[in-house]
Amino acid sequence: MLYLIIVTGRCNLNCTYCGGSISNDIMPSEITYSLEDLFSFLERDSEASIAFYGGEPLLRTDLIEKIVQGTEVRHYILQTNGLLLHRLSDSVLKKLNTILVSVDGIKEVNDTYRGDVYDKVMENVNSIRRKFRGELIARMVATEKTDIFRDVSHLLNHFEYVHWQINAVWVEESFYRNFNGWIEKYKEGITRLVKFWVEKMETGVVVGIVPFLGVVSSFLGKKHPHPPCGSGDDSFTITTDGRVVACPVCADLEWNQAGDIWKGIIRKDFLDIQMCSHCRYFNICGGRCLFFSRERLWSREKMQAVCDATIHLIEEIKRQMPKIERLIERGVVEPCTLHYPEYRNTTEIIP
Repeated sequence: MLYLIIVTGRCNLNCTYCGGSISNDIMPSEITYSLEDLFSFLERDSEASIAFYGGEPLLRTDLIEKIVQGTEVRHYILQTNGLLLHRLSDSVLKKLNTILVSVDGIKEVNDTYRGDVYDKVMENVNSIRRKFRGELIARMVATEKTDIFRDVSHLLNHFEYVHWQINAVWVEESFYRNFNGWIEKYKEGITRLVKFWVEKMETGVVVGIVPFLGVVSSFLGKKHPHPPCGSGDDSFTITTDGRVVACPVCADLEWNQAGDIWKGIIRKDFLDIQMCSHCRYFNICGGRCLFFSRERLWSREKMQAVCDATIHLIEEIKRQMPKIERLIERGVVEPCTLHYPEYRNTTEIIP
């Protein structure tokens, strides 16, 4: 099981699509339970992995250090905005298996939504490369200024892997001037990106575009959870007050509650598949996102536009599967390089 531990609700950014720190009405800004209680909870799971989450978790590097020192788990993962990467000690860097850095593409796009931080984040990313040997992943939000081909291609020059999430439902519909028009441009970019990805594969290079890898691995027989991020299945979040919730982005909602670190996890069906039951690609998409599945906050037309973008991505990969399978048969590509993720690492398989 993967446990996302919210080590603080505070954030040192206020991105336009996010809103910054988690409200105290949802959870306390700092952890209120004892670390001994956390360790006791984690010790019940011999297959446990940990992801440090926030807020911005590196505001509490002291707490991360204590948790790493006090636990022995399968994997240690960090999601961060990258501004405080220099605070990580060498001992923690050595333990981390995956670092995901939030960056939204080229400098102009990133800084439009996240503030004037691109240069500092990239400086910090380049700095840790000398010491960090795990997965380094760009964690990208795709929104109206995003050119998915341009921005993913750019980030692949700096990171081994890139994944993204379409900025939909957790912002107001009015955030976009023309969401459906942007989605059509996004789909065109996906077509170009798939073509680029397969052309690189023909040279024996498997580029780390996480959604493409996830979809290909599904076609090759890998079973992903529903939803594919694992929320409520093999991934749960521990809030600062010790509650356990399925999805980290809506810790206040009743349907999302899954127990606490003292009494354990309550197993139930978190995913609402009513909207997806008719879809021929449900087994691959898995409902896309737990929050998207449960909180249908946008108009039906715009919700369908997001699904259409997902279907387009899947069908573009499906169209390339005969060529990919031939590359495998010829030994140009090793199947193991396409089965991603190797372990639950908080990446978004379906954007």
